[in-house]
Amino acid sequence: MSKNEYVPFLSEIKEVIKHTNIEYTFRMSYDGVVKPGQFFEVSIPKYGEAPISVSGVGENTVDLTIRRVGKVTNEVFERYVGDKLFLRGPYGNGFDVENYKDKEIVIVAGGTGVSPVRGVVEYFAKNSKEAKSVTLIAGFKTPKDILFSEDFKEWKNNINIILTVDSAEGDSNFKEGLVTKYIPELKLQNVKEASAIVVGPPAMMRFSTQGLLDVGFKEENMWISQERKMCCGIGKCGHCKIDDVYVCLDGPVFNFTKGKNLID
Repeated sequence: MSKNEYVPFLSEIKEVIKHTNIEYTFRMSYDGVVKPGQFFEVSIPKYGEAPISVSGVGENTVDLTIRRVGKVTNEVFERYVGDKLFLRGPYGNGFDVENYKDKEIVIVAGGTGVSPVRGVVEYFAKNSKEAKSVTLIAGFKTPKDILFSEDFKEWKNNINIILTVDSAEGDSNFKEGLVTKYIPELKLQNVKEASAIVVGPPAMMRFSTQGLLDVGFKEENMWISQERKMCCGIGKCGHCKIDDVYVCLDGPVFNFTKGKNLID
């Protein structure tokens, strides 16, 4: 009997980590293979479902970082440790760390775009010898909007971190400016062979990928995520379709040679 891809399963909330007033990470029970950049559908009966990117993978757990922005997520935020949510997935192709091993790696992420790349950053922060170098340029609106602040403190011990905010609000402890400001300042040994990942709002991704191309990155060595287009997860509703591509099925992670043509 074939499996019904629409049928969700129950997952227990193991931990809730608060980042901001509207952004929490829910650590869910999950026993299976999952990659950074993939996503799950989170659902609550009578309220609906929402696609949420994987922000971390643990032993029999998966992290889902959720922003409180609507009917479903409002209800999710009423759940606590020991409660259960319905999940289905994981969906999409995710980021394959094998693509970045033994390379100079640059990751550019904006806001909640840090969530889908967190697993990649975490991997190379713990296995720094598997990359020639790793630089994470992460941008947020203000210091109050920063996600994974404890992770940033750990990551900086093994990789190069550039944490910037649009407005430091008078706090001299933070760099100020858009992520694109720091791309020309990258110090790489061989930019033609370096790899890059870019995830964030559409405008940020557009200008960041152009900035990377301007400093010499090759299109085939760049990856993006179209996570904002995720919908049903299995290509049935058609909401994620761009030309002949279904983002839920063919993405949300794309090599830039293909992703650059996916104009919404």
